[in-house]
Amino acid sequence: MDMDQYLEVFLDESREHLQAVNDNILKLEKQPQDIDLVNEIFRSAHTLKGMAATMGYEDIASLTHKMENVLDLIRNQKLTVSTAIIDIIFSAIEYLEEMVSSISEGQDGKKDVSELVELLDQIEKGEPVKAMIKPTVANEGHFINTDELDLDEFQITIIDQTSEQGFFPYQITVTLTDDCILKGARAYMVFESLEDRGEIIRTNPSVEEIEEGNFAQQFTMIFLSTVEAETIKTIIGKVSEVKEVDIGNLVTISNTEKDALPINEENLTSQLVQEEAAATTEKSASGTSSSTSKTIRVNLERIDDLLNLFEEVVIDRSRLEAIADNLSNSDLTDTVEHMSRVSTDMQSLILAMRMVPIEQVFNRFPRMIRGLAKDLNKQINLNVIGADTELDRTVIDEIGDPLVHLIRNSVDHGIELPDVRKQFGKQEEGNLILRAFHSGNHVFIEIEDDGAGINREKVQSKAIENGLISASEAELLTDDQVANFILSSGFSTADKVSDISGRGVGLDVVKNKIESLGGQISIESKAGKGSIFSIQLPLTLSIIATLLIKVQQETYAVPLSSIIETAILNKAQLMYAHGRKVMDFRGKVIPLVSLETIFEVPLKEVNNKQEYSVVIVKKGDKLTGLIVDSFVGQKEVVLKSLGNYLKDVFAISGATILGDGEVALVLDPNALIK
Repeated sequence: MDMDQYLEVFLDESREHLQAVNDNILKLEKQPQDIDLVNEIFRSAHTLKGMAATMGYEDIASLTHKMENVLDLIRNQKLTVSTAIIDIIFSAIEYLEEMVSSISEGQDGKKDVSELVELLDQIEKGEPVKAMIKPTVANEGHFINTDELDLDEFQITIIDQTSEQGFFPYQITVTLTDDCILKGARAYMVFESLEDRGEIIRTNPSVEEIEEGNFAQQFTMIFLSTVEAETIKTIIGKVSEVKEVDIGNLVTISNTEKDALPINEENLTSQLVQEEAAATTEKSASGTSSSTSKTIRVNLERIDDLLNLFEEVVIDRSRLEAIADNLSNSDLTDTVEHMSRVSTDMQSLILAMRMVPIEQVFNRFPRMIRGLAKDLNKQINLNVIGADTELDRTVIDEIGDPLVHLIRNSVDHGIELPDVRKQFGKQEEGNLILRAFHSGNHVFIEIEDDGAGINREKVQSKAIENGLISASEAELLTDDQVANFILSSGFSTADKVSDISGRGVGLDVVKNKIESLGGQISIESKAGKGSIFSIQLPLTLSIIATLLIKVQQETYAVPLSSIIETAILNKAQLMYAHGRKVMDFRGKVIPLVSLETIFEVPLKEVNNKQEYSVVIVKKGDKLTGLIVDSFVGQKEVVLKSLGNYLKDVFAISGATILGDGEVALVLDPNALIK
């Protein structure tokens, strides 16, 4: 039997079952006596084992079978749930995720699972779980003088004293793609992917510089692990925008006979789950059963193709409307009007099919926070609200990295250690709320913690030091306005930088990423009470509300989300500052930019008008006026990519086809605001 036709179904359902196991294991750790949870986990594992065996993926089936045996003992009350068992099951889940991911990339899904199978077998037999098995050494190694790495005496001592314990030191150089925007976030994802594989003892450049994104496209780390080099290379290579991974054995010249280093901590947990976009339309609520399926799986590319085809229908609809008006035929007019109503409903339905629950992003965080809490010796309760809130899948694909960065900041520097919380009369367990909800044509995502809040005095002092504001101006600002300075470029108040995060480090990059999605971020904070990071995003990036404007004979579309208002400016009101055109906008002097000049629009007619048409656009707190020839009107348009040959065109984010068949370029106002 040819199984290729079932591959996509296998991959989709495997991801769903693994996510279900992951979610329920987290719940089981908190409710170890809940047998219903164990039964749910067992059913998911059993189904996955059967599918893998049918498809011929024996390594997946073997590992799942052993995991299933352990779960069977738990549900029959022959084995008690413990943190150690939970950790090993999580390791099994991570192995299974890696194998499923390799299959999706066209590989055979094979992986050496003998070590993990042996651990599960020990649990099943009631034996003490022994240490991890020593891996083979990488064939190609770097034998490097420690002086070149600028290792301190303590680090060299660690290498010398622990080489006999079966751990290997690797020097890993990671190169990111040239177009990588969130370099700091990507570097963190690399660190996170290795978190339960070993320990990083040094990085070059420093952790602070890496988190700030202050490196070219490459960084190096010294990593202590029991995991094989090729496995580490594969894990890092799966992180988005990683271009190349160079890994080798690090051996000190004074100890060339030694090929291993110890790891200082055991049972490091919580690898960041890679986001897998589920190729499916809306799925029925989890936990319910039905005798017949009411959903079907549709590849997202097909929905995109359908939307592209529908644009042609919209163009033809507009032409038919014009023809009907010219012919003045009542029957034709009625038919065209009916077609317009139907096609409008079709458009809404197609766009709704592109909407997916933000749960796909939120699902990665419970396990991540569990690991962070253990590493930081903190107690953290995560409460997820509104995971069923839907966003366009284009936004879903992009919002994960900024959320990871914000959540890690809240966990690391927002929520205090248990003894500190107790001193201030708080519960030892900190609370972190991840909330999503609709409001109008936007989706809001909030990260709220009940930690220490943002220190106004420290932020205000740093803002004055950086020249962002004067001391007299600072006194007039509210606490929240001061707190928002941590989103400024290069802003940091951290006394020390950890390998988890530093509040303020890289948050300007997060802000820029959110604004590139047409969104905004703001902060509310109360000293000693906690902070709320609020992100506002458009429901969809594929269809946007715009203002159509004319420059000579060219039509452009400006996203309404960037527009403050439009204005008519008399030439007498035009001013100059430092050789540039400026205008007075509500008591504030803002620069003016001529689109005719920026885009070198061919001159068809000389403009002798005594007035300028101006579109005032914003980027954060910065405003700029765009000089145009005339306003056409508002219109919702479908944003189209310019393709690979015309990418990275200055101040242009895409194009759209108007109803009369004309192509209009969609502006990126952020690029025009300095």
